[in-house]
Amino acid sequence: MKNVSQSCLSSDEQQFVTDAVHKAELRTSGEIVPMIVSQSDSYPLAKIRGSFLFALPVSLLVTAPVASMFWLESTNMWVFLSLFLPLFWGAMQVIHFFPAIKRYLLSREDMETEVQETALAAFFTERLYKTKDANGILIFISLLERRVWVIADSGISDRIPQERWQEAVSVITLGMRQKKRCQALCQAIGMIGDILEKEFPIGDDDHNELHDLIIR
Repeated sequence: MKNVSQSCLSSDEQQFVTDAVHKAELRTSGEIVPMIVSQSDSYPLAKIRGSFLFALPVSLLVTAPVASMFWLESTNMWVFLSLFLPLFWGAMQVIHFFPAIKRYLLSREDMETEVQETALAAFFTERLYKTKDANGILIFISLLERRVWVIADSGISDRIPQERWQEAVSVITLGMRQKKRCQALCQAIGMIGDILEKEFPIGDDDHNELHDLIIR
């Protein structure tokens, strides 16, 4: 299955994002790391739920006419199962190859929870907590859910509340809906750089400690 995150930005667009990070970090000691993933979870239950919701009503509707073709009772369980199982399997395959369908099978709360938990896990697995001044900040973008979550290390979060990042988050989510991911991400990086510059201006001994763009 095609990795959506790997194709969401062209090579030129990836360079634009990297340049935007470099430009922002010339003004602040903060370490900005955009990260793009295809999805925050495989959502196996959503896959099963969607397949069941498709296969059950179709099988119930078709069982009677198919059974009558073989002179069987309209409620014959074997006819129902012979229809339900392949329909269920086929729906599973469709959702597997077109994972965007899962977005319509998930609640807003499920997606929010998974994105936040995966962003937090990424913050640690990508070692954003290892900077000298605890000043790493992750811009986590999950494409399937169309959600963005910003996590700042303690050196930043102690002085800048989480709400300050919401405008940048809104810019990215709007850009995702309008298929302007690169422009929106670069704009949001600049906005985050503006906020960090006031509280964390760049120092003489500052150097780049983290990745400028992560795509998983």
